[in-house]
Amino acid sequence: QVVFALNQTLLQQESLRAGNFQIPYTTEDLIKHYTCGDLSSIIFNHDTSQVPNFINATLPAHERITAQEIDSYFRQELIYKRNERMGRRVKDLLQEHPDKSFFFAFGAGHFMGNNTVIDVLRREGYEVEHTPAGQAI
Repeated sequence: QVVFALNQTLLQQESLRAGNFQIPYTTEDLIKHYTCGDLSSIIFNHDTSQVPNFINATLPAHERITAQEIDSYFRQELIYKRNERMGRRVKDLLQEHPDKSFFFAFGAGHFMGNNTVIDVLRREGYEVEHTPAGQAI
């Protein structure tokens, strides 16, 4: 699986360089939507935007299964579990110190796709609000 993932990543990079493949959004797009608090943007609604996309319609069936297994593994290990851990850490701090005020800042990756840090905290009963850039807290 590691060799497959590496080969697919290299093929994708070669396609990008050759102009045969284009990422649907730029880093600037991601920053703009994040800064504006537009977390409902299509950019933030894709789990795989944080990990390489190995699933390719042109792959043979047996390789497509391998790609799906790797994609599922990355999604679970790099996205869902990470956000669960971070959400639990925030919840634990709030519960351990109910008399204190906290400010939590997260990178854009923690707001992408499903099961975000915000989703974790809302499931725990917390109300989460975005504070736009330049607005006093």
